[in-house]
Amino acid sequence: MSSAVHIRPIQQHDNAALAVIVRTSLAEFGANKPGTVFYDPTTDALYELFQTKGSFYFVAEEDGKLLGGGGIFPTEGLPAKTCELVKMYLHKDARGKGLGKQMIEQCLTWAKENSYEQVYLETMPELKQALKVYELFGFEYLDGPMGNSGHFGCDRWMLKKL
Repeated sequence: MSSAVHIRPIQQHDNAALAVIVRTSLAEFGANKPGTVFYDPTTDALYELFQTKGSFYFVAEEDGKLLGGGGIFPTEGLPAKTCELVKMYLHKDARGKGLGKQMIEQCLTWAKENSYEQVYLETMPELKQALKVYELFGFEYLDGPMGNSGHFGCDRWMLKKL
């Protein structure tokens, strides 16, 4: 990356570019299947979704170009003091440079500062590199899903205590 990457809160004008990054990333790994954010209508309105109390979404940009994002969301049905790490996607040109780890750190820090005690996530085996990163952060595999995300296409569930 040639210049400094800036991580900031999502803005409404980020919606279209983020939706493209999310869907392109899933398609690239063969994970563009029903029951994932690929088909989730909120993927086109992330700014609006993250106006929900107890949620926050970070985006990374460089020279005005969006590189990706990730957020924390109080998914319905999760235990008290538990949030979900959601919609963590990077443009392919931004991967492999430590930006994903930086974004996850930002999300986990925000969750802790906002009184969450556990962070849950759902993913799929097609996203092998992401699974490795989550493991490095101390996320542990669960036997089944928590909460009501509606993402029945995800069959890997993980939880981290903060």
